[in-house]
Amino acid sequence: MSNRRTLITVITLVAAAAAVIVLLKIVGPKAGGEGEETVADMAVHVGTISRATLHRFVTAYGVVEPEPAGIGRVPADSEVASPVAGIVAHIDCVEGQRVAKGTVLFRLDSRVAEVAREKAKKALSFAEEYFDRQKKLLAVEGTSKKTYLEAEQQLAAARSELLAAETDLALLRIEAPLAGTVVKINAEPGEAVELNTVLAKIIDLGRLVAAVNVPSREAALLKIGQPAHFDGGASETGVVVYVGSQVDDKTDTIPVRISVPSVAAFHPGQFLSARIVCEERASCLAVPENAAIVDAVGGETGAIVLVEGDKAVRKSVKFGLREAGLVEVQAEGLKEGMAIVTEDAYAVPGNTKIHIIGSSHEQK
Repeated sequence: MSNRRTLITVITLVAAAAAVIVLLKIVGPKAGGEGEETVADMAVHVGTISRATLHRFVTAYGVVEPEPAGIGRVPADSEVASPVAGIVAHIDCVEGQRVAKGTVLFRLDSRVAEVAREKAKKALSFAEEYFDRQKKLLAVEGTSKKTYLEAEQQLAAARSELLAAETDLALLRIEAPLAGTVVKINAEPGEAVELNTVLAKIIDLGRLVAAVNVPSREAALLKIGQPAHFDGGASETGVVVYVGSQVDDKTDTIPVRISVPSVAAFHPGQFLSARIVCEERASCLAVPENAAIVDAVGGETGAIVLVEGDKAVRKSVKFGLREAGLVEVQAEGLKEGMAIVTEDAYAVPGNTKIHIIGSSHEQK
């Protein structure tokens, strides 16, 4: 019984030793000594280094507003206020109506003013007749110089009173101060209004700007005239027209205004985001984002994995601009068209044997 157990033990040990030998042959080092690399064969996807035009953007957020006043330009919006107290008799506009400058929008009750004008007209007519009579009499010495001068003063006063009456009547016809669209009406017929009561608001919708805020740390990158792209599906491009010089101490931002093309489908008060193009690099070397192995998140240094025959070799590079899925790369010896590992790059160690299972197509 003891000899049988001994035989079983010996057989077991021999089988175990054989298994270890087989395993070492499979995963062990190559023949030739210590320090040689482990043989590996990884399946990878590849792409190529390409040339592209990349941009640096500053992203900002804000709202659409009417263009403010500028040198030789009136503001693009106006609140239409009543210049006198009165009662609204007629409203001659509707919300959404496009009006020209000088279009009558509201008419206040004018009955009292019309009576005053007619009274002033009659007084002027009497003063003119009296003055003409005194002028003729003075020519034949039929009146005194003093009476003539008094008649002349009465005539001037009557003319002034008529002018004042006509002005008061004209103020009851409230006109558009600029061409634009009536976006809000605040009055109703029969309503009593006071001096400076806001009756309506007009905006020239063809003169809008995006009023955005930019972090102060990025302010030095901005200049008037730089193009800006609006997010949210708008294909039109605006232009930076104003860069503020004072930082808001609460938000650490500076105000920036971007022109909004008149054909863009934006509305006053609408929230938007914009990407201001502050740098452009043409014909730079670039790789897909998934091929970039960065040393730290957001860092500018790292590596890419070059394909050399059936091996993958890591190459230290400096990263630059990023846009549309591409990353600029800079390093000695890089050329357009070089093969690189793409989506599997992070998992590939240096000097690794590989075989290609697919190609990644760079975004243009």
